[in-house]
Amino acid sequence: MFIVGLTGGIGSGKTAVSDHLQSLGIDIVDADIASRTVVEPGQPALVKIAEHFGDDILLADQSLDRAALRQKIFSNPDDKQWLESLLHPLIAEEISYQLAKTQSPYAIFVSPLLLEIGQSAICDRILVVDAPEEVQIARTTQRDNNDPEQVKRIIASQMSRQQRLEKADDIIENNQGLNHLQQQANTLHQHYLTLAETKKHDQ
Repeated sequence: MFIVGLTGGIGSGKTAVSDHLQSLGIDIVDADIASRTVVEPGQPALVKIAEHFGDDILLADQSLDRAALRQKIFSNPDDKQWLESLLHPLIAEEISYQLAKTQSPYAIFVSPLLLEIGQSAICDRILVVDAPEEVQIARTTQRDNNDPEQVKRIIASQMSRQQRLEKADDIIENNQGLNHLQQQANTLHQHYLTLAETKKHDQ
């Protein structure tokens, strides 16, 4: 299996790229979706989280109150560490399961923390979507109704643009609108098809 890891800072345009590649017939595995799957109602992880943090971490429908959980771990490094040691192995397992089910010539694995938490180890190529910081702030503020200062704090907590670009095999510059972004994705799509075919023959 040929896996392309897709990452980028908040508001950089990862979803626009993965949506476009999906429209070309490529299977997408998303770390955010995997991380939501493992804490769905009825999952053992959610039971443990409620035991650890108390039932006020659950919404009326017994699903996880993500905002409340974020609030709790943001101010407590020990709780954050506890949560990560519970969830990271489960999320990794879910991601492996999803990747094993992919059928397309190559798979795209989308993860905002691809480079931070070592997920890039399972990838054949690293694709970084890059956008200027002011574009990231404008997009995220508009999309999520976030306060610009909050977005700046999130950007500051993520790996720097420079570090990300240094680790990239391929880069999509998202600074000239959707058409330009999709053209770059089309070119890389052809490249990945060739690389995936080569890998298949080499095995």
